[in-house]
Amino acid sequence: MMPASTVHAAVLPAVRGRYTENAPLGEVGWFRAGGRAEVLFKPEDAEDLADFLRQCPEEIPVTVLGVLSNTIVRDGGLKGVVVRLGREFAAIETQGDVVAAGAAALDGNVAMAAANAGVGGLEFLSGIPGTIGGALRMNAGCYGAETKDVLVSARAIDRQGRIHDMTPEQMGMTYRHSAVPEDYIFIKAIFRGTPGDAESIKSHIADIKAKRASTQPIREKTGGSTFANPSPQELEGAGLPQGTKAWQLIDRVGGRGLRVGGAMMSELHANFMINTGTATASDLESLGEELIRRVREQAGVTLRWEIRRIGAAA
Repeated sequence: MMPASTVHAAVLPAVRGRYTENAPLGEVGWFRAGGRAEVLFKPEDAEDLADFLRQCPEEIPVTVLGVLSNTIVRDGGLKGVVVRLGREFAAIETQGDVVAAGAAALDGNVAMAAANAGVGGLEFLSGIPGTIGGALRMNAGCYGAETKDVLVSARAIDRQGRIHDMTPEQMGMTYRHSAVPEDYIFIKAIFRGTPGDAESIKSHIADIKAKRASTQPIREKTGGSTFANPSPQELEGAGLPQGTKAWQLIDRVGGRGLRVGGAMMSELHANFMINTGTATASDLESLGEELIRRVREQAGVTLRWEIRRIGAAA
């Protein structure tokens, strides 16, 4: 249950968008587990969002969420205001080899829009669940490519309502990470691909989707990869072969199929966590922490969460 409310829409700035109090988050996330938002705000457009951020009292927490494809909202929910960008932030435009996408655009939709325009290099996005905003935040990637490889610039609004345009270098993008301040809310990205044959690009996307369907539990209540792969330095320090993946370490400690309550590591892919139907957010997080403990003790590597965990425990 959500703790007694301390923030109400009535005390928040006037907006053109919509406030919803005590809004469910868990049931709309990909894991289908977790708590509620004290107040959910869906801005009308970027100007509405900037106005809200400028006027919202500093003491009120503000959290931005996408489609919750790789986020666990703890069972106690989120205090303050949760910002979710709607379709007004999901536009995709192409011009030559440049693709502009709103932060709420689904990664797969961006890949397909690029393909339809004969722009290659963005196909890997079709293998990433979630939105462009999340891809920017964590430098999402798969099958040997990362967001920073094709990113020209990203636009974000800070907690004071100021707009920032940043290059990948300015964002400090590294493996599954960016150094952009947590209070920045991404609203748009510019990508550059390479001209190509539209049908060949679409065929590549189809191959990625087929590979993903055959190796990942995409029809389950799941998120993306649970843990990032260890770095070369971490593997060397533990005396493990270079290229060892997180799923291999999970397998090594008996993690494939491991259960905590209603949460389970997938039998199909040991680095994917699934809600078997009754999992709480606590079950999911506890399962992940148990694997971190086992791998650290048995393999000498500390796994790093790739899934974001936010909010208060119940």
